[in-house]
Amino acid sequence: MTVSVGVADDQPLIRTGIRTMIEHTSDLVLVAEAADGEQAVAIARSHHPDVLLMDIRMPRVDGIEATRQITADPSLAAVRVVVLTTFDTDDHVYRAIRAGASGFLLKDAPPEDVLDAIRIVAGGDALLAPSVTRRLIADLAARPDVSRQRSAELDVLTDREREVLTLVGRGLSNTEIGAQLYVSPATAKAHVSHVMTKLLARDRAQLVVIAYESGLVRPGE
Repeated sequence: MTVSVGVADDQPLIRTGIRTMIEHTSDLVLVAEAADGEQAVAIARSHHPDVLLMDIRMPRVDGIEATRQITADPSLAAVRVVVLTTFDTDDHVYRAIRAGASGFLLKDAPPEDVLDAIRIVAGGDALLAPSVTRRLIADLAARPDVSRQRSAELDVLTDREREVLTLVGRGLSNTEIGAQLYVSPATAKAHVSHVMTKLLARDRAQLVVIAYESGLVRPGE
């Protein structure tokens, strides 16, 4: 299967680097480029890439607003937005996840990691590497204004599904969840998918947010 990719970044050097990587990769194809968020929304609507790599800080419309517009459009439900970020210094990552971003790519990541991440996101599997999920958790835990009023949403979950959501919220991968619950990684993945469906979450990243905002997982756990 060939994965179609779009990239939105106001730095030509970043776009060129991604284009060069993809051009030398047989299972990926770059279908469009954008220099700002307004163009990013336009290429999402015209090209429907499987994965759209989105910078956060861009002129006219920033990456967070562009992500929000894309994920709010039902006709673009198959487009997965992945934020391009320098995670250590970017305090907008949490807002990007709330806007519907499916995960992160670090701008200084090795080329092979970037290509693997695109494939993972396109396949709908673990959309955030556990290490990055844990850093998102640390960021959430440090925020004093996180709402704890979503617990009623969890009433649709079975006890096992609540357990799975708790483990996702703690940053565990499917393999780690399986080991914790004494089930196979495939069964763990199925449980995670059921939880996402019931909670109307686009992906694993939003499950982490829900786990914290509902109070199911608390800082330090």
